[in-house]
Amino acid sequence: MENKNRSNLKSFLSLILSTNIPKLALAIGLVGSLITTLVGLTIPLLTREMVDGFSMASLNTMLIVIILAVFILQAVLDGISMYALVYVGQKIVARLRERMLSKLIRLPVSYFDKHTSGETVSRVVNDTGIVKDLISQHFPQFISGIITIIGAVTILFIMDWKMTLLMLIAVPITIMFMVPLGSKMAKISRGLQDKTATFTGNVQQTLSEIRLMKASNAEKMEENKGFTGINQLFSYGLREGRIFALIAPLMYLVVMVIIVIIIGYGGIRVADGTMTTGSLVAFLLYLFQIIFPLTSFTMFFTQLQKARGATERIIDILNVDLEVGQDGIEIDITNKPVYVENVSFAYNEKEPVLKDLSFHVQPGTMVAFAGPSGGGKTTMFGLLERFYEPTSGDIIIGDTSIKALSMASWRKQLGYVSQDSPMMVGTIRENLCYGMDEHEEFGDDRLWEVAKMAYADQFISEFPKGLDTDVGERGVMLSGGQRQRIAIARAFLRDPKILMMDEATASLDSQSEGIVQQALLRLMKGRTTFIIAHRLSTIVNADKIIFIEKGEITGMGTHQELIQSHELYREFAEQQLT
Repeated sequence: MENKNRSNLKSFLSLILSTNIPKLALAIGLVGSLITTLVGLTIPLLTREMVDGFSMASLNTMLIVIILAVFILQAVLDGISMYALVYVGQKIVARLRERMLSKLIRLPVSYFDKHTSGETVSRVVNDTGIVKDLISQHFPQFISGIITIIGAVTILFIMDWKMTLLMLIAVPITIMFMVPLGSKMAKISRGLQDKTATFTGNVQQTLSEIRLMKASNAEKMEENKGFTGINQLFSYGLREGRIFALIAPLMYLVVMVIIVIIIGYGGIRVADGTMTTGSLVAFLLYLFQIIFPLTSFTMFFTQLQKARGATERIIDILNVDLEVGQDGIEIDITNKPVYVENVSFAYNEKEPVLKDLSFHVQPGTMVAFAGPSGGGKTTMFGLLERFYEPTSGDIIIGDTSIKALSMASWRKQLGYVSQDSPMMVGTIRENLCYGMDEHEEFGDDRLWEVAKMAYADQFISEFPKGLDTDVGERGVMLSGGQRQRIAIARAFLRDPKILMMDEATASLDSQSEGIVQQALLRLMKGRTTFIIAHRLSTIVNADKIIFIEKGEITGMGTHQELIQSHELYREFAEQQLT
């Protein structure tokens, strides 16, 4: 357990150091905190001089001025050092979030198959927020507290070592209570972070599918699920509160007992003349300077435990392997054939999805994947887009494996139009240009041109804001046909060498389907095209139809050839085309 804690702490420190800490700000903060603390340590001594020499007749104006000047200097330096340390904390966390975000958007799709988006967002926002609080708030207090305690105890030993030893009896008593409570707090905090991530994920999922939820009359079910999550957070919050409810009164009790003992013993010393009143006042002021940091230490160590738990999850994300193909060669794939050679794939070892698929596609031709649902058509698309890598076999473009190409180069030359045509929050203009090279600007003329090619110009022009019309979350302000046509216009703008379509008209009404079909025919012209077919009527003119069942190719040829040679395809054709 001790080794694990040491390892966690080492991982936490390594993670913080890897963010390239702003050294100048840290130095200003720490030096400012040191000077502030040292200046603060002079205040009880000056107070002692003032109390011991106090009378209205001999009021030392200079001493009062010095005390006021010390207070002002301490306040100014404290403000500067505090801001510098907060800057350090914010900068570290900003860089940490940048690293996490940069990592997350480059992770393979398989990572997001296993982790909900809400849970992942919670790691980026909540877990890094815990680290930020530790560095920005608790760490500066801890550093200045350490300096204050060392300075105050040193001065107290010089002033009166007997009373100082009496005061230090409180330290082992405090540690005896605080260590087990801190350990328990660490477990509770870790559980609270996990439950927070789960709850965040569930709420995000519910709100992102609000229409499905309402259409299914699932409000009560989602409410109950949400209330369960809230109650779990409430329960963890109470457990955390119970620890704080033990820590605060214990600290208060110890502090008050020490103060009473010091005042009692100090009063006796003042009475018998072995201690001045000013020395007793100074002693009490130093005692308070020691007590305040001690109370903040409990918060620091509690937050440190939380931060260590958060660090584990942050490091887990940062250690995930990046999507392959971040580096690679760039080639123009225009007019190059595609060869799929003995490709197999499995999401896990026990369930193979594709088994030894082989086929080739000539440039400029249309190839359709047909077959029963769950046969592996969409998975084949995932391999072509390189969302996943084949378990065995290879996909070759021309004479180059697509594994050798840079991911950016490969995907830049692909165009994808899916059934649901997902859209980003923003305007039609932003969705048309989404993912395009930042240095490549597209004027209105070009955007209206591709909109016209996709038969989208008419409905866009009817909107008061035209291209600057907001589409809403996932494009909810547009109809299915409108979203499809914008997706096709986006594909025209990308000018892809290979076009991939997941039966882009399957969910449209007949009028929209006719318009979208025309746009797709225009888009497909002269391009190598892969289609997932749900309806055979859309692929009867394909150059090649590949029939996939249970992950295996059971037929390949034109529509007429498969009618003659493939029994299941013939059944499909009779059901759909007659």
